[in-house]
Order: sequence, then C-alpha cells, then structure tokens
Amino acid sequence: MKKLSVKTVVAIGIGAALFFVLGKISIPTPVPNTYISLQYAIEAVFATLFGPIAGLLIGLIGHTLVDATSYGPWWSWIIASACVGLIIGLITMKLDINEGIDTKKIVTFNVAQIIAHLLAWGLIAPVLDIVIYSEPIEKLFAQGLMAGVANIITTGVVGTLLLIAYAETVVKRGSLKKEED
Repeated sequence: MKKLSVKTVVAIGIGAALFFVLGKISIPTPVPNTYISLQYAIEAVFATLFGPIAGLLIGLIGHTLVDATSYGPWWSWIIASACVGLIIGLITMKLDINEGIDTKKIVTFNVAQIIAHLLAWGLIAPVLDIVIYSEPIEKLFAQGLMAGVANIITTGVVGTLLLIAYAETVVKRGSLKKEED
C-alpha cells in the first residue's frame, strides 16, 4: 500500500476539522434528524483533490466528531459519510484540478457526488440503520431521500464553486516566464 504524503495527512486533518465545524452549523428539514449543511461540499472537494483515502477519512473522522459532540456516534451514517468521500475520490482521482478546470471536470465531479450521495443515503445508511439499530423502514427512506437531495444540491453548488475557485488560484505548469533584464 502506498504511504500517504504529509500533504495528504494535513489535508485529512484540515478536511475533518472543516467537516466537523460545518456539520455543527445546519438547517433542520421537515424530516426528523435530517439537516441541510455544507460539510459534504468540503468532503467532496478534498476527496477530489487528495484522493479516496483522504475522502474516506475526512468523512469518518469528521462525522464521528459531529456525532460525538451531539448525541453520540450514529455508526450507520458515519459509515455512509466515509463512503461518500471514498466514492467521490475513486471516481475523480484522475482529474487534475491543478492543471485547471473545464466543463468535463465539473460534470465528472458532479456525477461522482450524485452517485456517492445516492448510494450513501439511499442504500448504505438505511440498510445499516436496519441492521445495526432495527430502525423502521419508512422513517429511514424519508431521511435518506431528504439527506441525499440536500447533500446533492449543496455539494453540487458549493463544491463546484470551491473547485473552480481553487483551480483559479493554482499556478499552471509552464505559465511562469523568467524575466529578462
């Protein structure tokens, strides 16, 4: 297995901290225990920039910290959050945002995040809620649908804007020229 670079380890720490902070700032939805927040946009951007292991660990650590400081760890949704980062990182790992961003990269990012959220909140979280906590099925799929839609929209809008902003700040290879005297 390839070792994680220092840069990636630092990104995991920063990403998990941002996931935690943004996870504490949320808007309640009409569905109980389901909120609109921005932490998945951060997780998606970091997974795209630093890869699937970083995405997985950011979701795992960040969501665990959110839950641990609220009502205690809810492992089914923690695992689903980790899967979101892993899936996005796997699908976007060949994108080189450091070389700029274009429509194809934006579409790939958004297809990745939609797939990740649909799997996480439509399948992984509800199934694990049933297996781990014996939760009632009707409630689970209402929560999953609301979480999935909210996360797809916030990640699509905020995540895309963050990726574009990041790409604009990166100096492209070969773009710097030596000044002549």
